[in-house]
Amino acid sequence: MQEVKQNTTVNTKDLVETALLIALVYIATRFINIRLPIAASGGLVHLGNTMLFIAAIVFGSKKGAAAGAFGMGLFDLLSEWAMWAPFTFVIRGVMGYIIGKIAWSNGRQGNNMIVNVGAIIVSGIWMIIGYYITEGILYGNWVSPAMSIPGNITQIVVGLILGVPIAKALKKCMR
Repeated sequence: MQEVKQNTTVNTKDLVETALLIALVYIATRFINIRLPIAASGGLVHLGNTMLFIAAIVFGSKKGAAAGAFGMGLFDLLSEWAMWAPFTFVIRGVMGYIIGKIAWSNGRQGNNMIVNVGAIIVSGIWMIIGYYITEGILYGNWVSPAMSIPGNITQIVVGLILGVPIAKALKKCMR
């Protein structure tokens, strides 16, 4: 049997950045909340999406995926949402990966705001579908998950409005 070697290396800087991004997504999800009059989602909008969007745009698909999966998955595990954690891990990880992959495509490196907005929209569609299916599985009802869609859209829009300009400013500072 032939051994397959990968050309990937993980250095200390990558580990520290990834850990910091995971922590920032967790903190923004857990502690930075805004109450809005949206009955379907309980009116709670957290800024974890904002941090996830920033992480993926500024640092790319791998760190974006890790930040989303572990940051929001950890939130679910440490709160009353533990049964959601495996689903959140996958949904948010894929979200971060999608954003980073699109934002960094064709050598853009997250520097094109229009592409970044498109990346968030594509990942937002994934999130809405993912949580709709998750809620249907967890609660055995395929009608009531539709009530969560307005709240999910609000989460995406708030994250987009705040995240894209912050990511742009951070990208300028990092040059």
